[in-house]
Amino acid sequence: MRAVKEIRRKVRRSQTIVPFGVGGIIDLRGESFVAADVRGWAAKGEPVESLRLARKLGVEGFRSPPVIPSGKAAHVTRLGPTYVRFPMWLFCPQCRYMQLWQPDLEPELRDRRPACGRCAGKPQLAPMRFIQVCRAGHMADVDWHRWAHSRSEGHDQRQCQARRLRFLASARSSGLEALSVVCAVCRAGRNLAGISQKNILKQVRLQCPGTHPWQSETDEADACEEVPQAVQRGASNVYFPITHSALDIPAPAGLSEDDESAREVVDNQLWPDLVNAVGSPIYSSFRDVIATQCGVSEDFIEAVLRHHVEEASSKPSVADPDDDLSIAEWAALSVPGSVRNSKTFSVRRTDLGIGPDAPTSLRKLTAAVSSVVVADRVREVRALEGFSRYEPSSGDGEEGEGGRVVSVKKQTGNRWLPAVETYGEGIFIAVDEERLAAWEKIPSVSNRTQHIEYNLDASFKADRLRERTGPVLLPRFVMLHTLAHQFIRQLSYDSGYNAASLRERIYARSHASSRAHPPQAGVFIYTAAGDAEGTLGGLVRQGRPPNLAETLIRLLESAQWCSQDPLCADSTGRSLANLNRAACHACTLLPETCCEVDNSLLDRTLLIGDGEVPGFFRGVVQAALEESAGAIDLS
Repeated sequence: MRAVKEIRRKVRRSQTIVPFGVGGIIDLRGESFVAADVRGWAAKGEPVESLRLARKLGVEGFRSPPVIPSGKAAHVTRLGPTYVRFPMWLFCPQCRYMQLWQPDLEPELRDRRPACGRCAGKPQLAPMRFIQVCRAGHMADVDWHRWAHSRSEGHDQRQCQARRLRFLASARSSGLEALSVVCAVCRAGRNLAGISQKNILKQVRLQCPGTHPWQSETDEADACEEVPQAVQRGASNVYFPITHSALDIPAPAGLSEDDESAREVVDNQLWPDLVNAVGSPIYSSFRDVIATQCGVSEDFIEAVLRHHVEEASSKPSVADPDDDLSIAEWAALSVPGSVRNSKTFSVRRTDLGIGPDAPTSLRKLTAAVSSVVVADRVREVRALEGFSRYEPSSGDGEEGEGGRVVSVKKQTGNRWLPAVETYGEGIFIAVDEERLAAWEKIPSVSNRTQHIEYNLDASFKADRLRERTGPVLLPRFVMLHTLAHQFIRQLSYDSGYNAASLRERIYARSHASSRAHPPQAGVFIYTAAGDAEGTLGGLVRQGRPPNLAETLIRLLESAQWCSQDPLCADSTGRSLANLNRAACHACTLLPETCCEVDNSLLDRTLLIGDGEVPGFFRGVVQAALEESAGAIDLS
């Protein structure tokens, strides 16, 4: 582990998972840092409970980074996540001299910023713009000395070992040709033209050191044969975090007292240790502790364990391909009475409040929407599993077309992952299953979705997106995903929340065994920003009649047009890997923190229709337009 000196800066707790989680770069007032691994969290990290998510990820639990109490930042040391300065190569914006910064120099700053000792006024040193990354997830500084001498002509230049470099900018050129790294001793130099080209660093004979910025090259380096690539420090392909989230779902309602006690026993954090300790001397210790914590007898623990063993032996050894977290969430949201309300989960059914005398558009909307549920309080746990660089991971963690996953757990040897818990509120809308199933059978609808699925199969993100869509991409998924985006955009105007503080959960996954799981067809829009904004009540108020119906009509009307039409509406493939159709930044796309599938698989046409494809809500839109036209007084 590289010797890390204290650098005290402020980062919000929720940002330590995304976007500034382990391996992520953060810019703070002209300084650049990277988040180190979570080894320092063990003693101070706060436990975060989410048994459903822990079972899916195969960990014992989660921990949240410690926070500094308000007003005590100046008196607290070594509290919170560790961030190290990166890149280490800095330059002065005045004299343009470069300096390779060392961690040993950090104590001299005393929480100030690095400054140039040559120039009057001591201007702040700036980090270099380019760094190098590889598909194995490693990241390091570019060897600027070798780059500057890569086109050496004279003997003295080829033999120069001086480390005095300057980062010069020329007014006679433009672009990267105007920037060059020059040796201040032998005058060898090279501009940055072509530095972003593939394999350019291999031509300069630069190799990947096999480390992360917080690691020591001598003690913790891995043998890496990947070809390093030069990228801009703020480029989007520097960091691809792999996160997972789950809502806190309480116990089902109507359980007997013994069933509730049994669930409490199985949900105890020591239950996995008890199961693994069967037959060992420490088994009785775990049993007694669980019995005391749950208020039951040791015989009851024994009975629950026997039932657990019998149930596990009766199940097939192959993992259920449909074992995803959305099943329990869909059941709890679509049937609010199926689970009991708790301190972390409180939902109630409502409706659109539309009577028989309402306009045609509202009556058609009522026929399309089967259920409305408002969540007064929900708890979400968001965990960081790992990250990849240069190219997103293909999902299997191995080498291939995508980048290799750097596991947070494997890097530290911990049996837990970093996570944050957030509280908020939300609106759940389910559409009529009978109407939706009939709409999906329309040939033009299914054909349009199949074209998107062809692009999905060819995409490097296919495995990751299939985790959300299921084995088959259904038209309902694309339509409901687009509805969720339009819903968030409209709520940002109506509810008082900004779009970045809202998140989506799409329940439209296809299952390998349709008999085992009921069909899903709904969206859940909720707040989970990690602060007081999640409890303002704005979404719950918008979910009540008549606000929700008005919001839905407005979002469907706004989805009719885009400032980029007809290019947007007639598109046969947009965004990365052509995974979108009629969707762009002007009409549908959202901040990356809002979307659970990377702003992919969107199409306004499946939502509101066009001349060839009938959108699911086309009847509602047409009725609303006719009513608006009839309300105009031409006299």
